[in-house]
Amino acid sequence: MEIIGWILVILLFAVGMAGAIFPVLPGSLAIYAAFFVYGLCISFAPFGVWFWTLQTLILVVLFVSDYAVSAWGVKKYGGTKASVIGSTIGVIIGPFAIPAFGLIIGPFLGAVIGELLVGSDFNRAVKAGWGSVVGLFASTAMKIILQIVMIVLFVIWVIWN
Repeated sequence: MEIIGWILVILLFAVGMAGAIFPVLPGSLAIYAAFFVYGLCISFAPFGVWFWTLQTLILVVLFVSDYAVSAWGVKKYGGTKASVIGSTIGVIIGPFAIPAFGLIIGPFLGAVIGELLVGSDFNRAVKAGWGSVVGLFASTAMKIILQIVMIVLFVIWVIWN
């Protein structure tokens, strides 16, 4: 059972890290689920209140900041709520509609279309689209860093407890 547990934990960590780049994957939730898989298959003994508090705090920060950083990018470049919503839709649809480059083109087009739908001029819409790409990259970098922190904390807790 221990080998199966480790395989599942590593698989969930891999899915989680891939989810930082591909938003259709569960990302940080997969990493968080790996802790429960470890506990169920191997042992919950290494994990105490501090472990769960830190991991849950990181998870909450990831969820809140993922949206906030993306929205910040759009708003910093003059976008409105419409372009934030459009870029969010673009992040979800883009990778399916344009497999190779949809992750970048989707949010850009979504923000541009969102701005144009509310009557913004084309230049402002393109700026908001650029902001969505900046926000996407900043958000992705932050997710990768925080998810690595989650995994490193897990390894530290398992080794030293």
